Amino acid sequence: MQEDILLIRKIQITGSRAAADQLVRKYFDEIYAYVYKQTSDKQTAMNLTQTIFIAVLQSIRNYEARQASFRTWLYRIATNKTIDYFRSQTTERKHVLRIEDIDLPDETEFTRQIEIKALLSRVHMYINSLEMSLQQIFRLKFYGEHTFAQIAALLDMPESTVKTKYYRLLKLLREEFKDECD
Repeated sequence: MQEDILLIRKIQITGSRAAADQLVRKYFDEIYAYVYKQTSDKQTAMNLTQTIFIAVLQSIRNYEARQASFRTWLYRIATNKTIDYFRSQTTERKHVLRIEDIDLPDETEFTRQIEIKALLSRVHMYINSLEMSLQQIFRLKFYGEHTFAQIAALLDMPESTVKTKYYRLLKLLREEFKDECD
């Protein structure tokens, strides 16, 4: 924590590339994993993670430690950039797969995997249609595996509000997809 503050001050005052590099290296894998869990695509996750760190470094002069920890601030940016990415996806991405990269399951398992992917896609589209705070809470809880207390700190809202919104979202999801999960 104190190390982060020192690195940030160096970046803010002198524009130190070495300090910026050290800060990015410290958090890169963590943010990449957070983004990858949401996108399920290595290249997309890599590109989005780079976009996140570019945004962080471009706005780091505005960061103030007394308002939020760096990690909290970083996750806010990561969450918002990820939401922006999903909003920008108006058509489904098409992937070209090499046949040798495919591990073919048996027919029953293959059908089940297709059904699961289709359901997950519909759940993502539904989540993306909700208000921003619900999207943020869902992503931080489900993909970031944060506690309610951590989410409350990240989003600067009472923990009770986070819990209420999360459980309301779960109820909405159950109602929306009740026929899918039988």
